[in-house]
Parts: sequence; C-alpha cells; structure tokens
Amino acid sequence: MLNAVGIDVSKGKSTIAVLRPAGEIVRKPFDVRHTPKELSILSSYIQHLEGDTRIVMECTGHYHEPILKVLSDSGFFVSAVNPHLIKEYDGDNSLRKVKSDSADAKKIAGYTLDKWHLLRQYSAMDNTRTQLKTLNTQFQFLMRQKTALKNNLISLLDLTYPGVNAFFDSPVLKNGSQKWLDYAYSFWHADCVRTIGLKTFTERYKKFCKRHGYIFQPDKPKSLFESSKELIAVAPKDHIYKDMVLSAIVQVNLIFAQIESMRLKMDELASTLPEYEVVMNMFGVGHG
Repeated sequence: MLNAVGIDVSKGKSTIAVLRPAGEIVRKPFDVRHTPKELSILSSYIQHLEGDTRIVMECTGHYHEPILKVLSDSGFFVSAVNPHLIKEYDGDNSLRKVKSDSADAKKIAGYTLDKWHLLRQYSAMDNTRTQLKTLNTQFQFLMRQKTALKNNLISLLDLTYPGVNAFFDSPVLKNGSQKWLDYAYSFWHADCVRTIGLKTFTERYKKFCKRHGYIFQPDKPKSLFESSKELIAVAPKDHIYKDMVLSAIVQVNLIFAQIESMRLKMDELASTLPEYEVVMNMFGVGHG
C-alpha cells in the first residue's frame, strides 16, 4: 500500500494531503502550523499510516525548512523538489485549474504517486547545499558592504592622501589584509611622508614592511616620497581626520577578514559535495 503525502508549504504553516493510488483520499487536506507540537502530531500521524509512505514538498525559500527538518529527522522518506516541476505537472489533465492550498497539496501528492520511483530522498548533502546557499547570501551581503566601506575610505583618503589606494597592487592575503590598507594606516596623510625627508621615511617604510611581513623594495620609498610631494591634501593633518581615516581602515580590514573567512568556510563545505571536483575542474572556476 502506497501513501503519498503532498505538502503545500507557506510561511508558518503547511497544508497536507494524503493520497493512495487510483485517487483514493486517505484524509481530507488539513493545515499544520510550524510549531514543535503540531509538527510532532503530524509526524505521529504519518508514522501510523499503513504501507510505504513518501513525502514531497516544494523548495520554497526557507519556508519549507522547519517541516522538512522535523520529518527528515523522524526517518521518513522526504523529497524537496523544485516548484517548477510541480507547476508543470498535470497528472489529472484537468482543464479547470483550481488554485488553493488544498488543491496544491493534492497536486503534490498526485505528483508523488506518479514519480514514486524517481523521487530522490533528502540527505545530508542537501543540508550542505542549503548551508552553502545561506552562506552565499551572507557572502554577497558582505561584498556589498565591502564596496560601500571601501568607497567611503577612498573618499576620506582623497582628502588626506589622494591616490594612495593605487600605489600597491599586492593581492588580498588569506587573513583579508591588503598592503595599501596597511600602508595607509601607518601613513594616513601625505604629510606623514613628505615632511620627514626621504632618509627618515625610508627607515620608517623599511620597518613598516618588516612589521607586516612585506618584501622591502629599495626603490619603493623614493617613489612614494616623490609622488607625495606632488599631491594636494585638502584636509589638515590633525587628530580629527586621523581618527576618521584610521577608523575607516579598521572597518574595511574587518570586513575583508570576514569575507576571506567565509570564503574558506564555503570552499570547505563545497569540497564535501560529490560534484565539487567536476565543478572545480571547469575552466575559469578552479583555484588554478
């Protein structure tokens, strides 16, 4: 005996329909709120159905995740499918398209019966993909924040040390730091360079490189010193502007570090998926 449980998910609740072959309705469609108590009752009800039971629901943002987790953790065969598959499914070939939660739940149950042997059970890999999807959403949010913070910093530096962000082309390090940011933190105003003389600046720049682990290039100090003399710093070299610039640099460094940390987490998670090696070997995708 086959039991097809179709679940139409919405925010905070789901509508459940249970069908058997030949259109037999096991129970009239009913609603279940996404609370521990009601989902526990639903789980118990499904557990007591006679025969082989499979459950199908649509992937609807995050709305389906509470009921998916409870039923999957309870040991049921649960499949979360693309809503497009349900939308295109027309098992009863009806001309009149009824649109309601109950009708949608019955349609999903019908889909479950028709696709019974093709359904793929939700697994730990699916949970990993969900985690990756959520991480990617947060990653994209941080990238937008990074752009805003970086633009704000450059606007401030245009007042104190114009063009300093273009003096270095070093890549982002694993901890998220960049050479131009470290340099701007140590020499936040053009006067920090041009007013102390080339010899003194060279010594300070050499110490800066050693402190941050950068390779000292003997010709770089002179280049920086000479270029600083050609700049017009609109803002004065005082503690107010210094605090604003250094604070902005700290914010940018922090978000850069968060982004790199999240990038590593995403790569670590992705590496556990079976498709990882195939994707990473695609041209333009892999690390190489």
